[in-house]
Amino acid sequence: MPLPRKARLTAAEYIEGVLASDRIKLAQAITVIESDLGSDLELAEQILDAVLPHTGQSRRVGITGTPGAGKSTFIDALGLYLIRECGEAVAVLTVDPSSPVSGGSILGDKTRMEQLSMEDQAFIRPSPSRGHLGGVARRTRETILLCEAAGFRNVLVETVGVGQSETAVRSMTDFFLLLMIPRSGDELQGIKRGIIEMIDAIAINKADGDNLDAARRSQGEFRSALHLFPGGADGWSPQVMLCSALHRQGIADIWELILQHREQQETGGFFATRRRQQALDWMHELVDLGLEDLFRQHPQIAAELPRASAAVREGRLSPLHAAQRLLSLFEGRPVAGPGRS
Repeated sequence: MPLPRKARLTAAEYIEGVLASDRIKLAQAITVIESDLGSDLELAEQILDAVLPHTGQSRRVGITGTPGAGKSTFIDALGLYLIRECGEAVAVLTVDPSSPVSGGSILGDKTRMEQLSMEDQAFIRPSPSRGHLGGVARRTRETILLCEAAGFRNVLVETVGVGQSETAVRSMTDFFLLLMIPRSGDELQGIKRGIIEMIDAIAINKADGDNLDAARRSQGEFRSALHLFPGGADGWSPQVMLCSALHRQGIADIWELILQHREQQETGGFFATRRRQQALDWMHELVDLGLEDLFRQHPQIAAELPRASAAVREGRLSPLHAAQRLLSLFEGRPVAGPGRS
């Protein structure tokens, strides 16, 4: 005989749990927020509306980097520093590439941050990107707010990696850190210009042992390269730091730089402006996501999309005409005849 299904929590129970820093309730609330089920949408809105007045007080740090740069090891070291040396709790939102089969995370974030995951003051939440652009998960913004409402003063967002639309993380964090490793070549050549123009600092990781001299050379090269880019409107000049996450070296200096950046931004009035822009970006993203959902749930679109996809794949219909046909159906306009590329 099957076991009875556990009763669903009410919005009030989720809200109470999050505000009480209940890690289990926080994780469950994030699951509701990330859910694609239409039945969870209203519940998610109720939770977010209630916790919103308790958000906005954290330091939001985005961390990206090239493959092999040691992002997880760096976050492990930084999180331990914040907990053990600064006495502050830390939430880590890690975004993994998604499995094309199951849609779940491919990597195991908690296993990649072994020491930090053992700390009571740490909360690590892995989320699959599910193909969402920007190097972040679809509901990363909302998850940040839930963590803030749960009392986390520091929220670290680890992205998938330097990719085509990685800069989306910049629109939801206060400090954007690019993690690199020491090399003798032109490390910046493979990084999109847009990312370089948005970073607040570069940290060259693995600057230890035989790598130390190469790391120092890279530091000089990066500093010279950054001078070629125009300064930001907020008056902040990106710094290039050295660190060894494995040996816990340079971590305190990087955190001090993050605090200096926060002070400089608040003093100049840029911090409040940035947070207001983040709220506006969030609204635009929710509108885009909502429109996409409405489009895919439209009865005629649901019926026509597989046929149009097959026609494009087989070369019987041009992608342009297929897209126009689908949009016409969605808008209720007359559909033009077939076309070929």
